[in-house]
Amino acid sequence: MQSTPAAESRFDEKLLELSSEMDEFEGYTHAHGLRIATIADAIGKHFNLAAHDRFFMQQAALVHDIGEVVMNREYIKESRGLTPDEVLDVQRHPVIGEQETARRGMSRGVQLLVRWHHEWWNGGGYPDALEGEQIPLAARILRVSDSYAALTDNRPRRQAMKDQEAKQYMTEWTGLEFDPQVVKAFLALDADTYVTPAASESDSVPKFRFS
Repeated sequence: MQSTPAAESRFDEKLLELSSEMDEFEGYTHAHGLRIATIADAIGKHFNLAAHDRFFMQQAALVHDIGEVVMNREYIKESRGLTPDEVLDVQRHPVIGEQETARRGMSRGVQLLVRWHHEWWNGGGYPDALEGEQIPLAARILRVSDSYAALTDNRPRRQAMKDQEAKQYMTEWTGLEFDPQVVKAFLALDADTYVTPAASESDSVPKFRFS
């Protein structure tokens, strides 16, 4: 059965509320999930991703770290580096996130993007050590979008990088962590295409609709 606009709107509000709760838990000072969704959608349009693929990618962007919230570890909120054991522990969150999105009735596409948003182009990511084009394009886009949004926002463990510093970092890790073509597409975006921390809430909320 096709959902009505009213039903979609209620789902959007619920998803946005859940995303906001995750941002608060992780200590972001701005709407992190929304920033990722906006950046990812702009990159997805560059690659001519189908509307339904972009829709799933936006949903996954909003809830990508839901596994961390389910795990509810205090070290995520602390202003210090993680211990080796804590690093191993937190690397479980994509799989837990996949399970949680399934429990909440989200599509299999969203579940898998949540599982794979920490996979690296060179195979050095987690949880499945996928590499290159084994990683779905939407997941590669989320890796780039998530990284830029995280680097340019304040976190409990570090201050935000400036725009050019973050882009320099991503350039240096292109071909290792990031898909070179996705980074190239991101760097080609107009500065006003993606959300910055200074953007107003009304400017930053993407429209989650098929188009």
